Amino acid sequence: MTKLLRPAPTPPPSAGRLRPVSRPLTGARAGVPARLRLLAWPLYLLALVWYLRAYGLPYSNDVVFCWLIGALLAAAVHSGHGRRGFLLVLRDWVPVMAAVWAYSLLRGYGAHTPWAPHWRPQLRADELLGLGETWTVRLQHGLYTPGSPHWYDYAAVTVYMSHFFLVFVVLTVLWRRRHDRFRQLLTCYLVLTFAGFATYLLFPADPPWLTSQEGHMPALTRVVSDVLTESGLQRAGSIFENGSRFANDVAAMPSLHSAYPAMLLFFFWPMSTRWVRALLVAYPLAMAFTLVYGAEHFIVDIFAGWAYAAAVVFGARWLRAQPRAGLQGRP
Repeated sequence: MTKLLRPAPTPPPSAGRLRPVSRPLTGARAGVPARLRLLAWPLYLLALVWYLRAYGLPYSNDVVFCWLIGALLAAAVHSGHGRRGFLLVLRDWVPVMAAVWAYSLLRGYGAHTPWAPHWRPQLRADELLGLGETWTVRLQHGLYTPGSPHWYDYAAVTVYMSHFFLVFVVLTVLWRRRHDRFRQLLTCYLVLTFAGFATYLLFPADPPWLTSQEGHMPALTRVVSDVLTESGLQRAGSIFENGSRFANDVAAMPSLHSAYPAMLLFFFWPMSTRWVRALLVAYPLAMAFTLVYGAEHFIVDIFAGWAYAAAVVFGARWLRAQPRAGLQGRP
């Protein structure tokens, strides 16, 4: 009796992921000369060190993306993928750069809406949560010393600044290792970002520091800006705003600073270990403390950011499950 052997199906390669090479390519088969492959990372790092010494840390979105794309191109050359690697990097990352650049330009229009910015509802809600006094006022009066930053002030600056690069670092890792997850997280990031922009247009809102300057709250300090100034570093308000002739001080509701950490929490929670989950929880909480203590956002802005992140991540997960649910329901 003859047995029919059915060959195991070969999974299709991911369209955007650079597949590992089982053995080095040599001679005519090599996409990139071996010497150039070995020089890819040293040349990139040499150029990066030169830039940092000449201009300091990059705070504008276009410069950050250029260095990010440069790193991916160096990785493509080092892996020996040559032209194919270049095309994959440009195909997946140039549209991301274009989308974020468009957001950086459009975001400023939220400051020029015909209706006045809101501050009273957020302030009243925070006073209710603080039993008569906002937690921003309490934390700054109890912890902050103007002109003499403490260790936790530097920690707050680190957490605050992570907003401008951490999501992109995670996207880069996923692009290299799990391209399907890269596309899913990128979709969540873009939807969340432009949902925030739409809200800035419809509901311009003052942050606590601006509400204080307008005389509606006790005197407050922008802790992050102050600590950066005390440290001799240039003030970096936002990577999205730098390099743009638009600025928006009333883009506070929802807080995207709080939304992105929550997005990472909801996105990675199902597949994470116990220790990773602890970090995923700690990061949004640390960011929330930083934003309240630093007078960057009201607590209700943070709650709104968490709600937006939950709606986007779980909504995207539900939409992805619909085709599978439809196939399972067929006879």
